[in-house]
Amino acid sequence: MAIRVVRLGSPRARGEGLRLGTVRRPPRGVPRSEYASRDFYDVWLPELAPSAPLVAAAQRAKDGRSWRSFAKRYRTEMSRSPAHRILDLLAALSRDTDLAVGCYCADETRCHRSVLRQLLAEKGARLA
Repeated sequence: MAIRVVRLGSPRARGEGLRLGTVRRPPRGVPRSEYASRDFYDVWLPELAPSAPLVAAAQRAKDGRSWRSFAKRYRTEMSRSPAHRILDLLAALSRDTDLAVGCYCADETRCHRSVLRQLLAEKGARLA
């Protein structure tokens, strides 16, 4: 059992389990009834998405320094309730069930999900 970190909208892996969308907004132009069938997510969990101002900062991050600043600020957001409790819950669930968390970004290295992966590991989550 483990948590996979995925790109939303990508084909699901065998045994992936429940897919959680850690994004601020639902996919554009996709009816709510099709989110799961089109491999976006089964459950929307915007509490683990960066705030709107932080998303804008991440989109402007062109160098390592600005990206590190984004990561630090995102970590700060995730240390607050309810986000830190949700991360604890996901880490605990990863020991008994398969889950996936994700975002739309094509490049995980410049996406909050790379930081989310680190946070989950720090909480003791089993990662795929």
